Amino acid sequence: MKWLFWIFTALYALALLALGAGTYGWLGTEQDPLSGVFLLPLGLPWNILADKAGLEGTGVMIAAPGITAAILYWLWKR
Repeated sequence: MKWLFWIFTALYALALLALGAGTYGWLGTEQDPLSGVFLLPLGLPWNILADKAGLEGTGVMIAAPGITAAILYWLWKR
């Protein structure tokens, strides 16, 4: 579980970096409206629940993988 947590956290960090690079043009990249697409599969169960609850916005998309990371951390320490 430890390895799964660290791999997921690394993918989450890379997806956040891609979001920042595409949104704000970091690292010399062009601004891209689809830069947050990598966060969607990482937080998929929570994104669907938030959509059904009527919650929308970038904040939900950014926070959803964090819920999964917290669950993986809890399972690791359990």
